[in-house]
Amino acid sequence: MITLLAIIFWICVFCLFHSYVLYPIIVKIAAAGKSNNQTVYTTDPSVLPTVSFIMSLYNEDTVIEDKLKTLLATNYPIDKLCIYIGSDCSDDGTNAIVNSYAEQHPHIQFYPFQQRRGKPSVINDLIATAQKEQEGASDHILIISDANVMLEPQTIYELAKHFKNQEIVLVDSNIQNQRLSGLGEGIAASERSYISREVGIKHSEGIAWGRMMGPLGGCYAVRASHFAKVPANNLVDDFYIAMKAFEKGGLAINELQAICYEEVPNDMSIEFRRKTRISAGNFTNLAIFKGLLLPPTSSLGFVFLSHKVLRWFGPFFILLAYISSAIIGWWGQNIFYQILFLLINLGLFGVPILDSLCKRLNINIRLLRYITYFNAMNLALFSGFFKYLKGNQNGIWQRTQRNS
Repeated sequence: MITLLAIIFWICVFCLFHSYVLYPIIVKIAAAGKSNNQTVYTTDPSVLPTVSFIMSLYNEDTVIEDKLKTLLATNYPIDKLCIYIGSDCSDDGTNAIVNSYAEQHPHIQFYPFQQRRGKPSVINDLIATAQKEQEGASDHILIISDANVMLEPQTIYELAKHFKNQEIVLVDSNIQNQRLSGLGEGIAASERSYISREVGIKHSEGIAWGRMMGPLGGCYAVRASHFAKVPANNLVDDFYIAMKAFEKGGLAINELQAICYEEVPNDMSIEFRRKTRISAGNFTNLAIFKGLLLPPTSSLGFVFLSHKVLRWFGPFFILLAYISSAIIGWWGQNIFYQILFLLINLGLFGVPILDSLCKRLNINIRLLRYITYFNAMNLALFSGFFKYLKGNQNGIWQRTQRNS
């Protein structure tokens, strides 16, 4: 019994260590000395592919005008770019703002849907329209983006240029944040570090194996021929689209020069709800794409398991390690596991309590905040798993509150 529990404990520790520490090192080593896709389109307008820029909106009047301005400032040729915007029954000022821009710019097409159906359904309709209108295009690229993600003038080109290589079916952008002033008391710094680390890992995955494991979702490009209609109840549409593209065959990479800016969330409770919802969607997608884990020795299976699946089950590894160390330590009278159990308690409970006390005293210790953030996001994963088990999910949701 004690031996079995010890094996379980160390398997859990290894899975967590592999996903969060060892795998990032492995993928960085695998990418060392290699370069990203070199078969790219030049900036010559006559050779660039047709791009359909897709956006689904719901009550985005605080950010949509800035987003449209960044799109109008793009250096991508206007005759090769069409912007398709759908409003999912917005009831603020979103429709009026977008409509005013659409009236002035013919390459902006606006569809104000009168019934809420959720982001996946709006994206499906917009892309169906784009594919029909661009049917004769020799190379048709879709760029799917969120309203609050702002683009640099070169971003669309940096995403589209890779599709000259017919093996490339998906390209993710480099999402950054430069608006952290005054946000030190929340989770903004932790979230920013997480996003930056994820971009680095995804970039290395693309270089090493062409298996970037899903875009961050704020702004990414996919070959139109490899787009698959997203189920209306899917909660993580970007990952679904990426995995469907892998099923059809092809490579996915990240382009660091395709720079975007996104506001970093700062409120733990808001981000917890968002991550819980994403977690439920992750387990839905795992049920759909579990076949891509096999064989685990393939590049796709290894990346999927290491980067995603082991992380999604992280809360269960932590729980099993907690229980097994407690039983071995106290029932088995093993002082080594007693110490491990106390250290786990310190990380799970002691650090968050200390971080909360420091926050009340206006003291921000970054390491404490990182550990608290890690614990909260794993708790969100745990919560999302049970949300997935309950079923009855749908793609209709309230957008995340923006930082003021």
